[in-house]
Amino acid sequence: MRFEAGAEDEFEAACGLLVGRLVRWAGEQGLPVDGFMAEAALDYRHRATVDGRLGLWEPRHVEELLLSWLPEQVTELPGEECGDAPGTLCTLLRFLHAAQLADPRGMALEDSLAAVDAAAEGYPAAMADRTRWGLAKFWAMTAAEQGVDVLDGAAMQLFAERVQRGEVAYDERALGEILERRLTGRVLSGVARAEPQLPVVLPLDDELRRQAGASTVVAQLRGIAEWAGRDGRAVTTAGRLRIADARELVEALGTGDKAEGVRSSADLPRLGLLVEWAKKARLVRVVKGRLYAVAKARPVLADPFQLWLRVFDACFELRQALIGARSGWHVGSMLFDVYEEVLEDVLNTLYSLPHSMPWPHLRDSVHLAYRARFPFDGGADLQHRMWFEHADRDLRTVLDALVDLGAIERDSGMADPVFLDVDLCRAGDELPADMPPEVAELLGTVGAPKDAAAQERARARCEELTAGPVELLRLTELGTRAVRQRLLAAGRDAPLVGELAQAPAAGLLGVLAEEYDPEAARAELAGWISAHGERDAALRQLTEAVGTMALRTRAQAMLDVLLTALSDGEGERLLRALRGDARLAPLALSVLAHRELLSPEDMTDAEHLLVLAESLLQLVELAGGEDGAVDALRAQGPEARHAVAAVLDSAHPDRAGLEELRQLAARAWRTPAARLGRGRKHGRRVGKSGRKRHR
Repeated sequence: MRFEAGAEDEFEAACGLLVGRLVRWAGEQGLPVDGFMAEAALDYRHRATVDGRLGLWEPRHVEELLLSWLPEQVTELPGEECGDAPGTLCTLLRFLHAAQLADPRGMALEDSLAAVDAAAEGYPAAMADRTRWGLAKFWAMTAAEQGVDVLDGAAMQLFAERVQRGEVAYDERALGEILERRLTGRVLSGVARAEPQLPVVLPLDDELRRQAGASTVVAQLRGIAEWAGRDGRAVTTAGRLRIADARELVEALGTGDKAEGVRSSADLPRLGLLVEWAKKARLVRVVKGRLYAVAKARPVLADPFQLWLRVFDACFELRQALIGARSGWHVGSMLFDVYEEVLEDVLNTLYSLPHSMPWPHLRDSVHLAYRARFPFDGGADLQHRMWFEHADRDLRTVLDALVDLGAIERDSGMADPVFLDVDLCRAGDELPADMPPEVAELLGTVGAPKDAAAQERARARCEELTAGPVELLRLTELGTRAVRQRLLAAGRDAPLVGELAQAPAAGLLGVLAEEYDPEAARAELAGWISAHGERDAALRQLTEAVGTMALRTRAQAMLDVLLTALSDGEGERLLRALRGDARLAPLALSVLAHRELLSPEDMTDAEHLLVLAESLLQLVELAGGEDGAVDALRAQGPEARHAVAAVLDSAHPDRAGLEELRQLAARAWRTPAARLGRGRKHGRRVGKSGRKRHR
């Protein structure tokens, strides 16, 4: 239910499989469905969202699909029947829940359907709004409206030539808005897929509240708000604190500023930062020459945890206060120009890491961002080194503020080997030829980068990381909680161990199979079992969920999770016991064999046949459609024909799947279905719906 951005073949196969199952299910349920629109919806979640989770639909996804993606991507030519996208989306959502494919962290089905109803009202107008069209759709519709056959390549070429000669009338205002949207990067097709994050473990909010209450910065900002009060404090015409008040605050808050002999509060850098921080956090504000506490912030000030989160978010607005110019001779570093972007990337990089990040590795990863953003004319000359050093100092200033807040903690020690293959680094061995130089450089290797400067940087970092202890950085629990909140707000996937404790069994195993590392999966599964009462009953729920999963590849992945996530060999004992379960035996045998826990000699002839049948059924399933399945069977060679004939008479419980396999094999080898095995002759075939619209 999720594929990497470059895994287009795998996604297309899965999309074909899902749409085919959806169309068949909708027909059985008497629900409206348009196969093309269903495919477009899955395309949207895969290609135009940062997380790409096909089974999770929030209101923002529903609205964006109906009011932006489909109007931009789907062309319904004049005279064509308009597709029922809202109705199809409702059916798709119902199908995902019925087939146990909906992400358990998403909304309830009723809430999702209500979101579709809310967005459906604006769908017809959005599809007709030319300013929402994509560029290709705009010209296709313009051509079609002028009588051009858009499916005729020669006719469209002539139309394009007429456009270039200025002989075609078109909506110039709409085209201008379309081009502006493309130039500003506001087209959905340009959304970049974010890297998945590892699951994290966090304490309860009460513990986080205790930690937040111990933050010196939080106490100081609360102190500023209390000091300003309802009546306010007078400030200078430049909006700064008066020097007498500033000295009072330096003493009261313990900022560490040296106030003796200072004539302006501008010369008290720590206090100045705190006051600006309080403003950005909307705790205080300047109105008509006075600094007031914000009345609406009182509930936040009373809750250390919520106050800490607000102060953390305000860090993204502190560019000027932290690293801005202080005087005419001071100029901003490269970091100043990309402050919010780099800060977001740094925090996301530290998030969910199992090991502390060494400063040299973090520093050089930020350097790569600078090199991609700013023009550099050749090698690392003195001027370039000064630019990087200036940016490094500013980054350290930002990190200092986050350490003071309690979002990041610093330590000293040896870098974990995960950040550097020491043997490779020392030997200078060559890396795979297809590894991008930037990746090789970031990994700290010296063999792959082709230019001398990159090679020298890699060698220098290698020496720095292996010479002795280095500065190590990691997010605190508070920092992890705050970054996770921002990731979720941006639509990214940020799993939290424990959040699936009340999930349906199938949803739990599906998420664990796709997103969790083994250690986190063990913790999540243990928590789920504890939350579901008696252990044997909980395990029965889990195996029942596997048995009712219609998609065999997913069912095997779910069962594999039980094998690896149940501790002390319980998973293996469970699967070995399932060898005697008529419904689950093929999956259990396949998982045990794949994990090399069951040798061919340990299986009976009947079990061999079950494993063979399971592999063929999964082969057909992964092909993503009838034509792909036929090609996949043919690709197995002549011996596959005999294998199919054998498994059709096996005791495999998926009789519908075997019947489909019979029909596909008949097509693959032009053999009457009745001659393949001794099973039933007739089976229902389901193909993909026809494509009447265009993208």
